[in-house]
Amino acid sequence: MSATAEQPAILSRLRVETRPYHDALEQNTFNQELTAGTVSQAATAHFLRRMYGFLQPYETQLRAHAAAFGPEWQLDQRYRAHLILEDMAQTNNPSEPVLCPTLPPLHTRAQLLGAMYVLEGSTLGGQVIQRQLAKADIPLQAYFTGYAERTGLMWKSFCQLLTAAATAEEQTEIVQSAVLTFQHLHAWISQP
Repeated sequence: MSATAEQPAILSRLRVETRPYHDALEQNTFNQELTAGTVSQAATAHFLRRMYGFLQPYETQLRAHAAAFGPEWQLDQRYRAHLILEDMAQTNNPSEPVLCPTLPPLHTRAQLLGAMYVLEGSTLGGQVIQRQLAKADIPLQAYFTGYAERTGLMWKSFCQLLTAAATAEEQTEIVQSAVLTFQHLHAWISQP
């Protein structure tokens, strides 16, 4: 069965070609502690601070290029950095986290689509993390809740829009941007 019969070519390429980088990112200390059942509120706060440092400048770029996306993208609902600030307000250190100085290039719609694939996809994993944090009685869950009961629908909508928007000429740029996003995010998250 061909990639287009199973799923659109762009989604298949993204899933296959980003897998090693996705897997590497998931090996971060926070996820390892979460999996081992040893995660603490301090570790969760550190992870969230790092995520904010990456997510906020990404969202700034997305806002700057919002005109390249129609209302069907629901960009206003896809911004989530503010949820991390809600979580941080519950900690002993509510100051705004340091921002990541080196994002992957996010100057074209294709580059933004690649980054969106990574960050929208993280909402699915966030649902799993949120449940694990709830079991551990760690209240820092606003960001990981994502779109709550709408998370699956928002992801499906994103995938449909991405499939329709990704021209054959842009697919390689979208995939390269997703790979770079995973790589930059991994490097940023891994810093102490």
